[in-house]
Amino acid sequence: MKQIDEARLESDLAYRFSYLLEFVGFGGDDIEAIHGAAGALAPLVPSLVDAVYDKLHGYDATWRHFVPRQFGYEGDVPTSVEELSMDHEQIQFRKQHLARYLEALVTKPYDEKMLMYLDMVGKIHTPAAGSKALDVPLVQMNALMGFVSDAFIATIMGLGLDRETEVKTLRAFNKLLWLQNDLINKHYVPVRETVA
Repeated sequence: MKQIDEARLESDLAYRFSYLLEFVGFGGDDIEAIHGAAGALAPLVPSLVDAVYDKLHGYDATWRHFVPRQFGYEGDVPTSVEELSMDHEQIQFRKQHLARYLEALVTKPYDEKMLMYLDMVGKIHTPAAGSKALDVPLVQMNALMGFVSDAFIATIMGLGLDRETEVKTLRAFNKLLWLQNDLINKHYVPVRETVA
């Protein structure tokens, strides 16, 4: 039985990620499958982004988080949810960020820099990073990740890949999104003392 330093899982990002990679079985074949899908997925990124924002726009509980100034955005900000339209500059700014995120998932190497990026994706939705006014509840982040996961599944299944490639690609993205979800959740859940 492999011994895991549970306290270190909470304090050492690289150790945590290494443990997660091993536990879920995310490895070179998965990265190869994700990168292999890049050519087919890249043209679909704008549609995926639009689908995500259409979903977010459908609920006041999600849309309200786009009213405060977003980190890095310097233009005019809306004063209310009602004023925040889909074509507002701040929404266009956020859509560009999501498109870059999706592109990074399928093109970037899964190295320390990518790990820091995936971790920041979780942190940026809390007051710990970015805008102090931005505090997206965990339930909204989980809802979004569930929607994104389903959108990836539907998109991959529509690519017309041979069955073996399709299954490898679906499994690889499933693992990746669970890894991302952990790196989101870790910024919400207080560190617990581990039992020795």
